[in-house]
Amino acid sequence: MDNKRVANMVHELADMMELQGENSFKVGAYRKAARAIENSRVALHELEKGPIELNGVGKGTAAVIQEILDTGQLQMLQELKAELPPELPPLLKIPGLGPKTVHTLYQSLGVTGLNELETVIEEGKVKQLPGFGPKKEKNIAEGIRKMKERPERYLLVDAYKVAEIIQARLRECPHVLRVELGGSLRRMKETVKDIDVVVATEHPKEVASVLKKMPEVADVINDGDRKVSLQVEMEIPIQVDVRFVLPHQFITTLHHFTGSKEHNVRVRRRAKTFGWKVSEYGIFDPETEEEHPFETEKDLYDRLDLPFIAPEMREDQGEFDRDEKDLPKLLTNEDYQGDLHMHTRWSDGTASVKEMALTAQKRGYRYIAITDHSQSLKVAGGLTAEDLKKQREEINAVNEELSGITVLAGVEMDILPNGQLDFPDEVLKELDWVIASVHTAFQQDEDTITKRMLQAMENPYVHMIAHPTGRLLNRREPYRVDMDRVFQCAKETGTILECNSNPYRLDLNDAYLRRAKEEGITIAINTDAHSPQGMELIRYGIGTARRGWLEAKDVLNTWPLEKVLSRLQAKKEGTLS
Repeated sequence: MDNKRVANMVHELADMMELQGENSFKVGAYRKAARAIENSRVALHELEKGPIELNGVGKGTAAVIQEILDTGQLQMLQELKAELPPELPPLLKIPGLGPKTVHTLYQSLGVTGLNELETVIEEGKVKQLPGFGPKKEKNIAEGIRKMKERPERYLLVDAYKVAEIIQARLRECPHVLRVELGGSLRRMKETVKDIDVVVATEHPKEVASVLKKMPEVADVINDGDRKVSLQVEMEIPIQVDVRFVLPHQFITTLHHFTGSKEHNVRVRRRAKTFGWKVSEYGIFDPETEEEHPFETEKDLYDRLDLPFIAPEMREDQGEFDRDEKDLPKLLTNEDYQGDLHMHTRWSDGTASVKEMALTAQKRGYRYIAITDHSQSLKVAGGLTAEDLKKQREEINAVNEELSGITVLAGVEMDILPNGQLDFPDEVLKELDWVIASVHTAFQQDEDTITKRMLQAMENPYVHMIAHPTGRLLNRREPYRVDMDRVFQCAKETGTILECNSNPYRLDLNDAYLRRAKEEGITIAINTDAHSPQGMELIRYGIGTARRGWLEAKDVLNTWPLEKVLSRLQAKKEGTLS
């Protein structure tokens, strides 16, 4: 188990103890131990003397940590959970509701779950408790509302987890000849409302029976001959629409249910110029009743005398206005050479420099950049200038040990609220790669935040601005920033802008990426990985880039290392043309 998972379990133990009303000093000892694990730059299993080596970990807490490392479980935690009402711990998921508050509600008002909590709020009993009052009662009610409120659209990554499970199960069914995902999921939109699946089969009832028997199915919304709609409870509660067609109809149906609606309208208009009609099941000649079957979507576009249009581009945003030679040759996974934004245990990551490098090497990357947080972001264990020097020694050692991949020494540096950078130039000039980011003071006005970003871009040692608008999908709106001025400054200074592959960010979004391409601004697509597994998120960044019509030449991460380093040096020297 990595440090983060162990720390999370120790934090959970402290929560359960606090729910039980345990002595605050004992609870505090476990919280202190959890923080020590989070802040350790050495993996727990690499400590020679075990967890006791960590500052803030005593004999008792060390034994608990060791049990987790040895077994992956914690008996004390399981026993505490068994002693509590089963619906009590889930109350901690309510925004703003901590274990001490839940304990008080449990002991004073007999609250054992959400239903009881809503009842005592309605009766006005919460505000009568010592130390609570009307404002706290109102805040708890608002937290319940937020927790129960389902988003209208779900994150692409969450929908994909559900969709790929269903797709895999369908592929195991002997009656399924072909199966593909459609809809906004296939077009890689950042959020989706539901999941579309297209199945080629001659036995739809048998396939439908397999789907309806899945244990995750909460409700069968529609049970027809051609379509089954299911409400599933997996990673998220989401509707799944599965359409059954005959094999010769599969491509036309897949194209139709990939969408978008606007793109499909243009396809129908195009078919009409040939005297044909288009439905979700095929293209027909109404005079001869001849049906045009297709083996691939390219065949479909060829029949309409159109160049093949990738699913991510099917939004009727100019894709029909270009000849085949003018359509972009979209970026692919194979083009990607290296990830330039990732974190290790030096700040808030879960792995060492070497572990991140080895994972990247297995993915076929030629280079990566280690970019832990800078000193002002204390909540993420930000590095001082002296820490950066020590980390550089570790990076150099990894570079000497590994062949076929190069690790660059970098930093993700805060742009401070006053516009200053977190490190002086004499520190930055020693680094291979410098990212500047806004992580604080999001509520500043547009002019102030914009000036912060522009000032960072004007520094010759700042190579890239990370997640430039600061949004978190379904969580936080972008901060107020004048992107016109940001694009202009990026163009003038040669500063790279990021498409962050974290599925909560996907920032810059597809519209901004397309604009950046038009203005000649170089984009870097990075995962912002905090663990080796985090590198898998690159698929969402590349999907967003494809929606933004980006080609390999537009993306820094597709360049050979020598060209990347030349570009970075030119920024430092002010010789970019």
